[in-house]
Amino acid sequence: MAKVLVTGATGFIAGHVIHQLVEAGHEVTGTARSAAKAAPLNAALSAYAGKPINIKVHEADLTSDKGWAEAAEGVDYIHHIASPIPATVPKNADELIIPARDGALRALKAAKAAGVKRVVMTSSMAACAYGWGDKRPNPITEEHWSQDNGAPDMTPYIRSKLAAERAAWDYVKGEGQGLELTTINPALVLGPVMGADFSASVEILTQLMSGKLPGTPRTGFVIVDVRDVAAAHVAAMTHPAAAGERFLLGDRFIWFREAAEIIAREFPAYASKVPSKDIPGWALRLIALINPPAKQLIPELNRERHISSEKAKRVLGWHPRSSEEAVIAGARSLIEFGVV
Repeated sequence: MAKVLVTGATGFIAGHVIHQLVEAGHEVTGTARSAAKAAPLNAALSAYAGKPINIKVHEADLTSDKGWAEAAEGVDYIHHIASPIPATVPKNADELIIPARDGALRALKAAKAAGVKRVVMTSSMAACAYGWGDKRPNPITEEHWSQDNGAPDMTPYIRSKLAAERAAWDYVKGEGQGLELTTINPALVLGPVMGADFSASVEILTQLMSGKLPGTPRTGFVIVDVRDVAAAHVAAMTHPAAAGERFLLGDRFIWFREAAEIIAREFPAYASKVPSKDIPGWALRLIALINPPAKQLIPELNRERHISSEKAKRVLGWHPRSSEEAVIAGARSLIEFGVV
């Protein structure tokens, strides 16, 4: 079994990657902005796993060199998952771009110096499918890259994921040559949370279940279950054919309306809170003034983005859960933790 470091260990995806690595028998450590986060992280992991889990957490921040060399020392593989995910759109895109890009380079440089075999980096569908306008490919594949051209859908978060992945590939092709890199590019990640502190991606479900939205805007997403994202990370860590490759992950595109209908059907007690009518785009823009997370939906109005995960299925033997299962599992966990 291997020694594995997971950066951003307290995050939504990272928690599931750690759980699956531990279940597979690997020796796992993590990084977080504060080592004090180890106790709540291990408590959440243990509760989810139904058995004691106790991983060491190194203090390492995306914006500082401190701690990265120590965290990478003696490690066989690194899953670089740490990246800023905003609940709202920041005023300055560099608030996300700089830590995402520089943090990825810090992790890769530490890996190279420590003789790590491979880094599996969490990128995003965001690095592939945006900035294309009406000329976007259908479906998007790993051959495609988002276009940082000032298009309305190139939000600060999208740009940060693109910049970080571009920088990572440039590094391993140049200064970091010899270090193996694989990137995992998931669509919207839903599925079960491990506690009340969770990723901004799950805000989609809290918006639908909390009565904050008077209706569903005509927006939609390709969805992937967090457990399947973690499984792809673990598979890509050691699969010989995964080195130097990108893997897009997603089940299928569903409209916000369909997600709302799934929740209302599966959780009748919340049916009265779940929006049952559509709202026009102008209304969404007004709602965003008082409900900032809704602002991130505006560039997605009336857009369908489809992706192909054929490569992950073919190379990694990846078999995703359905979008419906990801929505239901995520909603159920939010109820269990009293978030909604």
